[in-house]
Amino acid sequence: MPGPDDAARYHRLQLYLGLAGFALTAVYFLAVLASGASARLAHVASAHTWAWWVQVALVAAALGLGQAIVGFPLRVVRGFWLPRRFGLLHQPFTGWLADGAKAAALGGLLGLGGVLVVYGLLRVTPWWWLIAAAVFFVVGIALAALFPVLIVPLFYRLTRLADPALERRLLALAERAGVTAVGCWVVDESRKSRTANAAVVGLGRTRRIILFDTLATGFREEEVEAVLAHELGHHVHGDMRRGLVVQGALTLVTFWLAARLLSAGAPLWSLDGPADPAGLPWLALVLMLLGAVQLPLANAFSRWIERQADDFALALTRDPGAFIGAMERLGTLNLAERKPHRLKEMLLYSHPALDRRIARARGGNPPRVPLPKGGAA
Repeated sequence: MPGPDDAARYHRLQLYLGLAGFALTAVYFLAVLASGASARLAHVASAHTWAWWVQVALVAAALGLGQAIVGFPLRVVRGFWLPRRFGLLHQPFTGWLADGAKAAALGGLLGLGGVLVVYGLLRVTPWWWLIAAAVFFVVGIALAALFPVLIVPLFYRLTRLADPALERRLLALAERAGVTAVGCWVVDESRKSRTANAAVVGLGRTRRIILFDTLATGFREEEVEAVLAHELGHHVHGDMRRGLVVQGALTLVTFWLAARLLSAGAPLWSLDGPADPAGLPWLALVLMLLGAVQLPLANAFSRWIERQADDFALALTRDPGAFIGAMERLGTLNLAERKPHRLKEMLLYSHPALDRRIARARGGNPPRVPLPKGGAA
């Protein structure tokens, strides 16, 4: 089993590859913009159709295909070869490619829809950024509700938890937390990797408990409870709602800044205004850079709610030993970097470092958190 040094080396390599991928994508968009390739693409599209949305779709599809081809070798190294090299992934290459193709198709459709919304609004109102942010907010809510019933089955086989006693125990835990779930399902993660996790996904009537089979069969029941209690904490605290609001606010600020940078870039790149499809690479560059700037803010918020969910799990289960045992095993299976540099954690980590989470649980007397009526004392 890989040790702490392997985890640090794995995450260091992943960081280098991630930065290389970001730089490669930025260089690609800058090159097609500065070389006039995007302008030629827009000219060819306009010569074949008068429909603005078809022109935008053709340019976006061509640029997306080019970026996918340019970045494919790096994605193979980062997403397939490296995880296999460190024992995280055992999925065959054909299966990994199939999952990647499905994810690319889904992301491409959503991305194309987003581009058409933005460019459609650019054509009719200077307040496009405000309306677009509202549209993206609503779509985010819809995706959160549809994720467990439409998206997860595209990548995993879901089956009802085969252990009735464990399901009753987990549903009773959810009831104590005040969270209503329609049942417990298991996804066949072991078919792809050794990693383990759990989630409470969906909204309202679609909410369900999902366990990786690696968690359901490889952990003690009280450890499974500890992991689930953390996820239940997110629902009790309304973290999906809070996350959507925060992400909506960041999207609003991002689009507001993008509107100004898009207008400023039009004369710089000889565009026929912000709505010119030839400016798509510039919009992509702007959104990439603004996304990188806001990432530490989003991660800081995420770490805050993760700490709250940890405290909720400890208060609900009253079993710090099970929580610590679950964190230790998850860290080993998932090859977690136990104690990254503090600056790296602040900039890049959506969860507190593993050693910090364990030390907080070992400290005893965790901060008291409000539990629903009937929950643990």
